[in-house]
Amino acid sequence: MKIILAVLALFGAAAVAGVAQPQLGNSETPAAGKSITVDGSGTVLTVPDRATFSFTVFTNADTAKAALAKNGTLADAVAAALRGAKIQTSGISLDPRLSDDGTAILGYVASTTVTADSELAQAGGLIDAAVAAGATSVSGPSWSRSDRDTLYRKALAGAVADARAKAAALADSSGLTLGTIRSVVEGGAPSGPIPYAADAAAKLEPGTQTVDASVTVTFAALDR
Repeated sequence: MKIILAVLALFGAAAVAGVAQPQLGNSETPAAGKSITVDGSGTVLTVPDRATFSFTVFTNADTAKAALAKNGTLADAVAAALRGAKIQTSGISLDPRLSDDGTAILGYVASTTVTADSELAQAGGLIDAAVAAGATSVSGPSWSRSDRDTLYRKALAGAVADARAKAAALADSSGLTLGTIRSVVEGGAPSGPIPYAADAAAKLEPGTQTVDASVTVTFAALDR
């Protein structure tokens, strides 16, 4: 009886091994098809409709507390003059004012910087108002578009179209037929240089700027 059971056990093991063996033989994945990968770029030219400026006020006093207090009052006056703009305090500093030989503190200098973002039509008037209120330093402008997200999506669509045209040319010259898109990867999208000009009356000329987009697209490529 023991001999018969041993033979049956060996027969069962062989049967299991015989079934498992074909599964191991089929584990290999099929080779990937042909593909074409290209970069595409898209650009939308636009005229900025918003401007951002920074206005700074400086004050001197014998003590740090007095310098900050005077500076805060002056900064509040500048901020109040920037009505209609999006205002943000972007910097506060306090530094000692030293003697010529650097050995003694003669007083303190405090400064506050207020950043204002506004529609382009208001920007020139804001500069005049800030200076009249006590701003002693002006920097900017930084230009932008209120609908930049919409323009960027248009640039993205142009980048994909550019990639498709490049891929079609490559496929045609290689004796292939361009297939469907397999993958799209969005690239960086910095804006182009932004020229501007301003005269003594704070009249601003924003010029033009570009909204750029880039993509990397992989297409299937089929034999003709």
